[in-house]
Amino acid sequence: MVHSQSWYHMSMRTSLWLVRHGQTTFNRQRRYQGAFDSPMTPFGTMQIAALARRLRHLPFTVAVTSSSERTRVTAATILEGRRIPVIEDPRWNETSHGRWEGLRYAEVKARFREEAAARFADALHGRAQGGESLAEVNMRVSAAWNTLLHDHPGGRILVVTHATPIQLILCGVANLPPTQYWRWRVDLGSLTALDVYGSGPIVRVVNEVPLLARPFDTHAEDHP
Repeated sequence: MVHSQSWYHMSMRTSLWLVRHGQTTFNRQRRYQGAFDSPMTPFGTMQIAALARRLRHLPFTVAVTSSSERTRVTAATILEGRRIPVIEDPRWNETSHGRWEGLRYAEVKARFREEAAARFADALHGRAQGGESLAEVNMRVSAAWNTLLHDHPGGRILVVTHATPIQLILCGVANLPPTQYWRWRVDLGSLTALDVYGSGPIVRVVNEVPLLARPFDTHAEDHP
């Protein structure tokens, strides 16, 4: 009996589907967007509609969003017509960029040259004034991940979040340091899926971008 129970817990699967929200105005304009929100663009609306079609047959048991409007809008579109619990957890938020929010990189360099140099010289602990370090983001995202696995074992969980949290989760399951998060490409309107067993996680897909309903104009500015 003990052996049978042990086998069951080792073989039980918890599926997590990590979705990055659709494109916003700040994304299109290549502005820092963490704690701030900006409106969904028409292209972003097409992206989340494509995600909804891709995920329409998956029977999610629970959904989690960050506290950002862009993730709430994305989740609402994906889950339209479904009656499942939706939990808002700010630990899944994007990195807060402090006083850099809403600025382009060139504007940051022009206004805060020394601050920018110090931040990028220390990838783990550097931060914008009033913002978060990568170490802090990694700590809260790891805690949020562990909460999901503890509270919803054997479930199929939708998590609508941002690029950095997804990249940090992938670093964790691949035993990479958080400073290597940039090695994972996570596009707007993409999904990444993992199956977690007692023996460890299996990566099902990374950065799958569902096809849109109709052809679109692929200007460079439309992409993250």
